[in-house]
Amino acid sequence: MTPFSPWERWLRIGLGFLIFAWGGLLLLPVFVVLLPWRGLRVRVGVAYVTWVFPTIVRVLGVTLDDRASEALAAAAPAIFVLNHTSSFDTVVSFALMPPGCCGIAKKEALWIPVFGQAYWLSGHLLIDRGDRDKAKASLEKMAKAVKKHRLSIWLGPEGTRSPDGRLGPFKKGFVHMALATGLPVVPLVLEGAHKVWPPRTFNLAPGTVVARALDPIPTTDWDAEHIDEQVAQVRQAYLDALPEEHRPLEA
Repeated sequence: MTPFSPWERWLRIGLGFLIFAWGGLLLLPVFVVLLPWRGLRVRVGVAYVTWVFPTIVRVLGVTLDDRASEALAAAAPAIFVLNHTSSFDTVVSFALMPPGCCGIAKKEALWIPVFGQAYWLSGHLLIDRGDRDKAKASLEKMAKAVKKHRLSIWLGPEGTRSPDGRLGPFKKGFVHMALATGLPVVPLVLEGAHKVWPPRTFNLAPGTVVARALDPIPTTDWDAEHIDEQVAQVRQAYLDALPEEHRPLEA
């Protein structure tokens, strides 16, 4: 897949950022006013991004083959998990999020101009992946907010981007969230994002990203004694659904 030329690449990325930022800046004071009402902040923020990010996808020169959004909305509230292969996954996520969906990102995202501040103020969670105790406490606090406000959760169970587009090992945080909330887990399969925006580069290229939602996985019978098996259950759903180019060389 041939990347855009450097000038076109940065023009598209810059225009996409500006499209997001004008509304993001206007929403910052709104989020401050709504600080006591986290559920409302989350819903306002998600309403904005799902309105604006489909346009940003097109501005970036990418076609989103959306086979997921209706199924995601029907499954909410839930814990939505996705395979993480590219920076473009974030763009796709904001285009597809159902109403009342709360994301989880690394704390460094706070320093992205406008985006980081809007993300945090809108009620999404930033965690310190280098401090396990703090991360665990943040997730426990979020679980309470999710139950209180009937929110959904959106996260990548691999914890970081795959370097080659292939599925990586899963962390256990999403299982702990399921145990704390009782919400079903809904796997979202993304195909092709690593080609339109390869990991750790800005080599944006035209192409198509396919989004598919798998069947919800009930968690009401999950327990803390079988966390490894429950992680494996969800990962197996991906191994069964992913095309060859996204499957790990060793499952």
